[in-house]
Amino acid sequence: MSKIRMNTEFRNKILNRYVESAENENTQEREGFNQAREKVNELYPQAFRLAQEVVGQAYPSDDVATCKSLKAKYGQPLDVVAKDKCFYFSYAKDELNEDEDESDRNISEHFDFGLFGECDTSDSYNNESGKKFAYAYKREELKEKDCNPDIFAQQNGKDDNPHKTKHIEANDKALGYSNYSRYNSDNDNTIGIAKEFDSQFFLDIIGTSHCRSRTIACNKEQFLFFKIWKQAKANVITCHQKWIDSIEKQKQAMKTGLKAYRYLSEGVELMKELDINIDEAELVRCNSTGLTIYNPTNLASMIKGMKNTTMTREQKIAIRKEYEAQNKMN
Repeated sequence: MSKIRMNTEFRNKILNRYVESAENENTQEREGFNQAREKVNELYPQAFRLAQEVVGQAYPSDDVATCKSLKAKYGQPLDVVAKDKCFYFSYAKDELNEDEDESDRNISEHFDFGLFGECDTSDSYNNESGKKFAYAYKREELKEKDCNPDIFAQQNGKDDNPHKTKHIEANDKALGYSNYSRYNSDNDNTIGIAKEFDSQFFLDIIGTSHCRSRTIACNKEQFLFFKIWKQAKANVITCHQKWIDSIEKQKQAMKTGLKAYRYLSEGVELMKELDINIDEAELVRCNSTGLTIYNPTNLASMIKGMKNTTMTREQKIAIRKEYEAQNKMN
């Protein structure tokens, strides 16, 4: 029997199978990423409890209740209580350096408890660090929705482009994110996963202006803990980038090797050397998505799927998952 020649479709099938295996392999980089997320899970409730204490001192519950009762009595003109999840916290330094004056005494920073809250010292809602954290932190949920949560890591160092924009927009939609449209973030347009996450972290504040205009005092120890929590969020991005960089390097090496192979058997041998079971027959009988289309059940389902095509995106994803499950059983 003559050897089967390698082609682009076979290369893509082998590469996709390798990437799937690499993402599930328990490597140091993957473990580091998972540990970084676990640290955030540990610190988030601690930081929020501290925020409750600090905000509660600035806006006592009795005062909040009084303001609410006055609004109930007099209406909109006394609507001065709002909920927010982001705050400017500030502390005063005990001593100034020789090159500093009184304007340098207060140290302040913006801290946003929302899923898309920034992870560096910027206070911009358009800061990409918030999206990088959200995508990495909710990676599995985005994968389940057929999105690419690794897009920022994969495109690191590259200019904006249509491919990147397409995946960012899909991720934002899947998480239910919308740019904040009002001063107080309980009035933003988030839905779904983002709204559910954010809803855990709202506190009552008095004053409906932007949070920059209502800096809240805390002590140095409290401020430094907020910094530790925010740094833990930034570390999720760093560890995610390191893990994806490792996979991208592996992908590039695979692409280079597969491009040089003339026969399918060489690609199969490579996969076996990498401890990934695959054979020529499986590659030949599968289409480019990896489904065994000549299996009667799969082929019948695929043909039926060509009719009544006005399905929702969720229905299409469910059908795709059913195909994959059937393929694993065969």
